[in-house]
Amino acid sequence: MEKLFKGYMKFKEDDFERHRQLFKEIGRKQKPHTLFIGCSDSRVVPNLITQTNPGELFIVRNVANIVPPYRQTEEYVATTSAVEYALLALKVDTVVICGHSNCGGCAALNLPPEQLDHLPHVRKWLEVSKEVKGRVDRLLTDDSTEEREWLTEQINVLVQMKNLLTYPYVAERFKTGQLNIYGWHYIIETGEIYNFNDETQLFELLTFS
Repeated sequence: MEKLFKGYMKFKEDDFERHRQLFKEIGRKQKPHTLFIGCSDSRVVPNLITQTNPGELFIVRNVANIVPPYRQTEEYVATTSAVEYALLALKVDTVVICGHSNCGGCAALNLPPEQLDHLPHVRKWLEVSKEVKGRVDRLLTDDSTEEREWLTEQINVLVQMKNLLTYPYVAERFKTGQLNIYGWHYIIETGEIYNFNDETQLFELLTFS
């Protein structure tokens, strides 16, 4: 806890003071431009990766950056309600679904279900992405650990992009060009991001032109 307390004091003395006017402006309202759906992994820090200020990203994080398909339900649905709020209340114009390298949640998609007996809620959550393993198996050229890992993480992003388009208000705005949707694969070790290109149907390294 001492590390957290010291971190807060440094924030208050340095970062908050440097952005005091910004915090004053956003203190009573927010107008983010992007809904960022990422993994809960502690190594993935959306504002750091994108160099965005407070108020720019509306962030949803969960195990394996999953977007459940749209459905009417009386259950408590955290990710679904966050998507709804971002699109209908905040009216963001961009959605980023960001997977990452060495994702434990994605790795679990390739495990026998009994290996997750000690994590029953995680196992249930990952059922949303159960189609990923089959798609990976069909695409593997050789069953190397690295190729399976990357394919699983990237195809999982594509499945979540597909699921996102089952939300009627998302599909409508995307179809009319009012909403941009991006799929990213972030590589922790190198800091690189691969962006899915709709035209080539490939994840391509983001570079500076």
